[in-house]
Amino acid sequence: MSSVAVLWVAASSPNPDPMNTCGLVRALESSRVLSRCQNQRVNNGRRNQTTQTTWSSSSSVMSFRRRRSSVVSSSLVAHPAGEIDLSSEEKVYNVVLRQAALVNKQLRSTSPVLDDVKKPQDIVRPGSLSLLAEAYDRCGEVCAEYAKTFYLGTLLMTPERRKAIWAIYVWCRRTDELVDGPNASHITPMALDRWEARLEDLFHGRAFDMLDAALADTVTRYPVDIQPFRDMIEGMRMDLRKSRYNNFDELYLYCYYVAGTVGLMSVPVMGINPKSKATTESVYNAALALGIANQLTNILRDVGEDARRGRVYLPQDELVQAGLSDEDIFAGKVTDKWRNFMRLQLKRARMFFDEAEKGVTELDAASRWPVWASLLLYRRILDEIEANDYNNFTKRAYVGKVKKIAALPLAYAKSVVKVSS
Repeated sequence: MSSVAVLWVAASSPNPDPMNTCGLVRALESSRVLSRCQNQRVNNGRRNQTTQTTWSSSSSVMSFRRRRSSVVSSSLVAHPAGEIDLSSEEKVYNVVLRQAALVNKQLRSTSPVLDDVKKPQDIVRPGSLSLLAEAYDRCGEVCAEYAKTFYLGTLLMTPERRKAIWAIYVWCRRTDELVDGPNASHITPMALDRWEARLEDLFHGRAFDMLDAALADTVTRYPVDIQPFRDMIEGMRMDLRKSRYNNFDELYLYCYYVAGTVGLMSVPVMGINPKSKATTESVYNAALALGIANQLTNILRDVGEDARRGRVYLPQDELVQAGLSDEDIFAGKVTDKWRNFMRLQLKRARMFFDEAEKGVTELDAASRWPVWASLLLYRRILDEIEANDYNNFTKRAYVGKVKKIAALPLAYAKSVVKVSS
């Protein structure tokens, strides 16, 4: 977590003026001094890797085969208010519909000759644009430091989209670090409530610091819905109170919170190819599928690391069916039972990758290459787990530099495939 985030959760947040120029300038000017005095560096954690990779991979297509006859409010995802019996997939599907509707609304109201960027109506004061540019540059620096491969991919995007992706990446990283960073032991549910209140301010144009200002500007330019941001914070809450998952339905919801949300945040910025015949909903289902696939890959890669922290991110009922228990995981022995269990888990993760892969070509041409590169590289982690004879207790599966470089031409070739007819 960045020290800016630590500072905020440790004290009450100020309430700067709305960022209709005056508030923006004041927030940027004060935060520029603040950010120079604070160390933005944060440690890489398991879910940090999710943020980096889900980031670039947050655009592909998954088709939900089950269609619902009724849609409930997406607020049920992060804040259940009643005893409505919905599966996790149904809850998440409502958020997908909400984001897709927001994008479709903007597409209907935007001239086809314009880029998919909304133009803010605020009056610009002298100097405010240079301060905002500095805020975006700072986000780019953080992205370059902690997500090097993806950062290079973003340089292929248009300047506006590139900056917006940086801003979203930084917010996700700061949020993740609240419970996975060096100050995680001091984070309480109340601190997360305050972080969420700060998010609400941000979407209303009230920025607390320079990094907030960049995201506040981004959400005025693109049809980004606030719900996935809220849901990511809910994933942080879940990590504070939960270390076991009874079944895959529970685990699926967790994977959505901490990874699938990133796809829903970023696709509005990455853009859909104007020649694509795919539905907006299917593109967002793709982003969701890839986020789930990446998080499942993280979980399978980090079984031993999580076990040493007393956590088991595996479906308890499936462990029982395989003749295994938490004690077997803590013992860290690779047995035939464990190999059979892992084969099924890898198969499921690959199914999500396969569903996600179907829709990457529907993205805007400038966004496809980094997405394909990330998808192909992250999926190879599953191959490395197999190569390690399913020993994810003491061996960390990773894709070496040579294999990474070798994957880039294939990713580029896939990125130039024509969109659906």
